[in-house]
Amino acid sequence: MRRSWSRRPPGILAGVGARAGIVVTGTEVLTGRVTDRNGPWLAEQLRIMGVDVAQIVVVGDRPADLQTSLAFLADTGVDLIVTSGGLGPTADDLTAEVVGAFQGRSLVLDAELEAQIAAIVSRLSAGRGWRMDPVATSAATGKQALVPAGATVLAPVGTAPGLVVAVTDGRTGPPVIVLPGPPRELQQMWPAALADQAVQAALADREELRQQTMRLWGTPESELAATLRQHEAALSGLEITTCLRDGGELEIVTRYGAAAQPAYDAFVAVIRDVHADTLFSADGRTVDEQVADLLTAQGLTIATAESCTSGLLAARLTEPPGASRYVLGGLVAYSNAAKQQLLGVPAGLIDELGAVSAEVAEAMATGARARLGADVGVGTTGVAGPGGGSIDKPVGLVYLCVVGDGTAIARRISLPGARADVRARSVAVTMHLIRELLGADARLSP
Repeated sequence: MRRSWSRRPPGILAGVGARAGIVVTGTEVLTGRVTDRNGPWLAEQLRIMGVDVAQIVVVGDRPADLQTSLAFLADTGVDLIVTSGGLGPTADDLTAEVVGAFQGRSLVLDAELEAQIAAIVSRLSAGRGWRMDPVATSAATGKQALVPAGATVLAPVGTAPGLVVAVTDGRTGPPVIVLPGPPRELQQMWPAALADQAVQAALADREELRQQTMRLWGTPESELAATLRQHEAALSGLEITTCLRDGGELEIVTRYGAAAQPAYDAFVAVIRDVHADTLFSADGRTVDEQVADLLTAQGLTIATAESCTSGLLAARLTEPPGASRYVLGGLVAYSNAAKQQLLGVPAGLIDELGAVSAEVAEAMATGARARLGADVGVGTTGVAGPGGGSIDKPVGLVYLCVVGDGTAIARRISLPGARADVRARSVAVTMHLIRELLGADARLSP
């Protein structure tokens, strides 16, 4: 769940002089078949430049909807609009045409661009062993080479060119950067788009836009909200957004102009004072980064024994590059027999208390540590659902245990949500237990 709190007028971040809007096109994105990777990436790149993003709008492959979105963003007073997608050779790729019309420019055939695209298509086809129909290929190439008159053409990374389209003389409005949909192509084309004179002029008033993150574990959003209300007068100029992540982690992202740095420093001091027991990252580093750094710095190794999380914890621990330095391995012991044979969990313990119990979680952690020769062992066991629960052990009940040299941290948790939610949240909590065992609280970033 995401909450926002701000002392700034709606829509304008204090100290920021340039604003932009983003339009992501594609029915496949609108319907969720493809996850939007371009909107967030563009927003962060603009933020780094000191440009505040007012809106990210997702529209399907319908010209009227794209036209409406462009008009909406222009009416909000943004200095720049960026679009992604809709530059391919098929009939539903209409972004160049719609943007051209919106800016008062008709389409013209760029013969040089047409030849460039044709050469790219020929090379790609030969490399992939495709047989191309000359008539169809020519038509597709010609379509992609139709550009708004007077627009700046950005050289293709794939087959689609990018564009910078300013309004025609006598009209007012923001320039529009038109970028392809594939993220790799869009990202490689981005520097060329920013270098365009019309774009530079539109963003001339930009100022530094800073963004900092703090992370709490174990503080409810309601308590943080109370802290913000109590200290509201001292936090002028800050846009503070909170997000409750899986496992009970509370992420605090603050954006502000350079002039508001003293207010942010005061905010950090407040969080350190009021929420000292739950602040685990004052510099934005994630629990995953902290665990990796702590294991590496202390020269320790870790092994996992998972039941309900089925290897998800091991996958998360091995996500960072270089994880082989400290992750020795993981065992997925789903059945009772596997727990006994692979981890040495006593059969009597399972018979007496059941596989979902604090004692079995600890025995699994101890078994993983012993069998793989690790310094730290982790055990997870629970009822992920949707079936398998009982009155005594309902769906969502999970036992976690992390053991080290003479030290153990255990946790019994009851998690809401579907099967995937229970498993993911169990892993998130376990990462924090590992961090605690390694003494991360004593190494909180200054």
